[in-house]
Amino acid sequence: MLDRFHRTSLFAGPLAVVLWIVGLVIYQGSTTNLSDKASDQQILAWVQGNTNKILLGGWLFALGCLCFIWFVVALRGYLLEAEAGPGTLSTIALAGGLAAAIFGLLQPGGDMALAINKNDVSPATAGALHHTSDMFFVGAELAAILLLAAVGILAFRTAILPKWWAALSLVVAVALVIGPIGWAALIFATPIWVLIVNVWLYLRSRAVAPATSSVTA
Repeated sequence: MLDRFHRTSLFAGPLAVVLWIVGLVIYQGSTTNLSDKASDQQILAWVQGNTNKILLGGWLFALGCLCFIWFVVALRGYLLEAEAGPGTLSTIALAGGLAAAIFGLLQPGGDMALAINKNDVSPATAGALHHTSDMFFVGAELAAILLLAAVGILAFRTAILPKWWAALSLVVAVALVIGPIGWAALIFATPIWVLIVNVWLYLRSRAVAPATSSVTA
């Protein structure tokens, strides 16, 4: 049975979601007048006029990704305990979560690098770095498929999560595969998934712990 430290570590998931939301709100607040079809010169002017918001929003979002790594590692402990075998699905889930977190860490990096060097970059460089976020977003979207699919399959095979939640996890994983809607699954469904998995596993482990202590005594 996993100890209190592992149970508490699950709350890195909700903390990640909070940091993602706050970071994105701050960052998006700076993009009000920035069009998706903005020219390189307009992008550079936007960076120079919103340096603090870009850096703060990107930094908080990146910290959220670090918290997500902590959550995924804690989650693997629960998955591995339930799998009680070579840990293939648990390891796939861990790998997918770590990859998604790394891509997430890189996503605001282009704009943050521009903000740090706002007076030393050309408009062409500004345009190129700004659009790298799209590349890393796609990487995070695809990597998250492994996490949700592995957890969904494992939940069907064990009692680690309810079967209905296993089915929903697989539905979200399939949605992530579909390009036109995958972005929505990553932005909206995945954070909700993290919150519910955290609550379910925490309450489940709290219920099991007293029972285990009573048997041991």
